[in-house]
Amino acid sequence: MPALTLAFWRKWHRWIGFPAVLFLLWAATTGFLVAFTEFFGEEEALREATRDMISPVTLASPATAWSDPIARAFTTAATRANGAPVDKIEMQLKGPKPTVTIFTGKPTGGEDRKFVFDGRTGALLSEEAYADKPFLYRLHSGEAFGDGGLVVAMLWGLTLIVLTLTGLIIYLKLRRPGLTGIRKVFW
Repeated sequence: MPALTLAFWRKWHRWIGFPAVLFLLWAATTGFLVAFTEFFGEEEALREATRDMISPVTLASPATAWSDPIARAFTTAATRANGAPVDKIEMQLKGPKPTVTIFTGKPTGGEDRKFVFDGRTGALLSEEAYADKPFLYRLHSGEAFGDGGLVVAMLWGLTLIVLTLTGLIIYLKLRRPGLTGIRKVFW
């Protein structure tokens, strides 16, 4: 086994770092896009706008306070996708425009449509394709490439940890003894 010299650590740091640059660039780019989309997205704007509001529905409210908006949304949804399986329901009760969102699946399995309804009237506000996770999130995690993509994502995460550790070892081996103050850290 080679001695754990500075040359050994530099060599392995370079060998691991060169291919890891591609994965780091991938993770950084898709991570930036995910954060940008989240920060400037419509859902974040709604969360910010309604954060300090108080919901008119409380745990002491009658069941009709939440069941009637759902019933109206289901009635309208049945005109658009009659018989479709319902994957999940989300409600936004506070704010100037309460909504009920119904996510439907395909009869053979998988996600299909996202319907957003006015919580007061049951009117359809929007309809769009629905996937459980947005494509950009799946791209960032590697999940867009299947289970193999997730395994590669875990490996590149471990590779970045190894790069960090080998870089720290190189830094500590290059450190000169006897320095004081800030020069002890930044020489």
